[in-house]
Amino acid sequence: MKVKKAVIPAAGVGTRFLPITKSIPKEMLPIFDRPMLQYSIEQAASAGIEHVVIVISTGKEAISTYFDSHPTLENLLKDRNQLIQVDELKRIENMVEVSYIYQKHQLGLGHAVMMAKTIIGNEPFAVFLPDEISWSPKPSLGQLIEIFNEYNNSVIGISEVPRSSISSLGIIKPRQIGNNLFEVMGMVEKPNLDDAPSNLAITGPYVLTPDVFESIGQIQPGALGEIQLTDGIALLMQRQKVYALLISGTRIDAGHPLGLLKASIHEALQRKDISDDLRDWLKKKLS
Repeated sequence: MKVKKAVIPAAGVGTRFLPITKSIPKEMLPIFDRPMLQYSIEQAASAGIEHVVIVISTGKEAISTYFDSHPTLENLLKDRNQLIQVDELKRIENMVEVSYIYQKHQLGLGHAVMMAKTIIGNEPFAVFLPDEISWSPKPSLGQLIEIFNEYNNSVIGISEVPRSSISSLGIIKPRQIGNNLFEVMGMVEKPNLDDAPSNLAITGPYVLTPDVFESIGQIQPGALGEIQLTDGIALLMQRQKVYALLISGTRIDAGHPLGLLKASIHEALQRKDISDDLRDWLKKKLS
């Protein structure tokens, strides 16, 4: 069955970006000139996703406003003959079908994914973390879907991380079966360095079979009352194989201010119309 749906959790408070996230959803903060959430939507569309479910919370209505149509604004731009801007608004509006589900209480990534169960139904689906931004010739989700189509089992995106980051991430116990491809033999959430089975961290995105919903429904909340997706996947591994793909390309965690700045600079350096000016400016500042 083809992967046509995706879930994007976007209900968090965004405490690392306070005070701006008191009024602006973290997912709408710009990476250069586009909201970080738009990167996930565009990558989903380019990988063949047709329907995206965004899990939001009260106060994040700016997300739905952004991806909805704006006839008044479009007419104003047409009157001013700003047709390029009109085309861009239409492109954003028509990339994929978007649905919204409210998560009243932020109880972990697994809980957020479960919120989308009714819309996903009995289909394989993708999960994006909107602050994990990547650039590669083939979108990271497209890389995962290729593996899913070959093995018909869940696949998670992983990245090599430095030792300093291991204790703050989910780390897999890998068994290599191909070029950058592993069978997941176990997972450890935020391990001590001495206990870490590898330096391969779960960074997403994910392509999951619908069986994961049953597994998530069976796990118990952790100490903070949260239901973790990794716990659900670990339980799923008792019934079927789960694979992990080392994602090729550049990945930046934009979920904190410095990461957002790095992502913005990286994106700007890819733009032919401004990259030379930006490089010259950076050289002057660093000299």
